[in-house]
Amino acid sequence: MNDISSPFTAPAVTHPKKSLPQEKHWPDEIRVSLERKWRTDTNGSLQVQQSNRLLCDMRSSSLLLLSFLVGVCDVQGASGFRICAFNLQHFGDSKSKKSTVMHTLTRIITRCDVCLLQEVRDSKGKALPQLLTNLNRYDNEHVYEAVASERLGRTESYQEQYVFVYRTGTVTVTGQYQYPDDKPGDVDAFAREPFVVRFKAPKTAIKEFVLIPQHTTPTNTTKELDALYDVLQHVKKMWKTENVMLLGDFNADCGYLAKKNRKNVRLITQEGLIWLIPDKTDTTVRSSTSCTYDRIVVNGESFARAVVPLSAKPFNFQKEYRLTEEQALEVSDHYPVEVLLKVRSSSNSGASLSLPGTKEIANQRTKLFSLFVLSHLVLQMLTC
Repeated sequence: MNDISSPFTAPAVTHPKKSLPQEKHWPDEIRVSLERKWRTDTNGSLQVQQSNRLLCDMRSSSLLLLSFLVGVCDVQGASGFRICAFNLQHFGDSKSKKSTVMHTLTRIITRCDVCLLQEVRDSKGKALPQLLTNLNRYDNEHVYEAVASERLGRTESYQEQYVFVYRTGTVTVTGQYQYPDDKPGDVDAFAREPFVVRFKAPKTAIKEFVLIPQHTTPTNTTKELDALYDVLQHVKKMWKTENVMLLGDFNADCGYLAKKNRKNVRLITQEGLIWLIPDKTDTTVRSSTSCTYDRIVVNGESFARAVVPLSAKPFNFQKEYRLTEEQALEVSDHYPVEVLLKVRSSSNSGASLSLPGTKEIANQRTKLFSLFVLSHLVLQMLTC
C-alpha cells in the first residue's frame, strides 16, 4: 500500500486483515483523517500520535510567530515624529553633482520630520538648494525647508555649516540663535559653536522643543562636550524651557573620548541628562571601525517621557538600500542617528495623528500581504 504523503510519514505497515478502503474521489481532508485513524487502530503506534501532537505544537508556535511579526510590522509602521542627525562628510558642490549619492541622501532625509545636517561645506551656495529641490521632488506629500547657520570654523580654509531640514507640515521654526562662544574664562571653546533652533510641533507629545547641534573637533572632544553643558544652561534660561535635545557627531567614543576623561564632562556626569544612543552602538560605515561617535541627549524627564522607547538608533542605510561599503562611503562615513517622539492621540488632545504617506501605506500593505500568504501556507501544511 502507498501511504498518503504528509509532512511526517510513518513507516509503512502491512496488515492482511485490515486495509484502508481505496476511494480516489474522497476529498484530501477525509483521506488524511482516515489515514491517521487507520494507523492508530491497526498498530496503536505512538509514533503517529506523537507526530500529530508535534504538528499541533508547530501550528501553535507558528501562529504565535505570525502574531509577533504582525505586531512588529505595526510598530515599525506606526506614526511618529522623527528627529535625525546626519554627518554628511564634506557635503558641497562636488558631492551634489553625484546623482546616485544625492538620490541616497534624499531617501534618507525624507524619512525625517527634522534632520540636522553636519559638515555642510557649501562654499558656492549651490549644494544645499539642490538638495532641497531633490527632497521636494522626491516626496511630493511634504514640503521641505531649511534653516542654516553661518559658515563656522577657526580658519578660512575649513568651515562648516549646521543645517536643519524640516517638513513644514509637521513642524515650524519659532526661534534661532547662534551661540556667541564668549563665556568669560572660556572664550572660543568650540571650533564650530552651536546653532540653536527652537521648533514647534503641535502633534507631538512635547509640542515645543529646542535642538542644540554639535560637531566636535576630534582633538578637543572632551572640552567641547563639557562646554555644551554651559550652552544648555544658557539656552534653558534664555528661552525658559526644559525641553532641550542635544545631538550630532560628538566624536564621543574610541580614541577621541577616553574613558578616564568622561568624569570631566558635565554633559555625562550631571543628573537629568539622558544619553539615548547606547555606548558600543556603531554609528560608522566602515567595517574596520566600531565607534559610537554620533549621539542624541535629552534634558529632563518630561522630554524623555515624550520619546518612543527604544526608538533611538543609527539608521544603517547601507543595509537598508543594499549598498556595498564603497557605495555607502560615497554618501558618508557616518550613519545618521534618529529618535521618534510620541504623537498626541485624538482621545487625549482632540488633535488627529498625521496619516502615513502613500509610500508608507504601500509598504505596510506589502508586508501584511506577505504575512497573510505565509500564514495561509503554514496553516495548510500544519493542519491538526
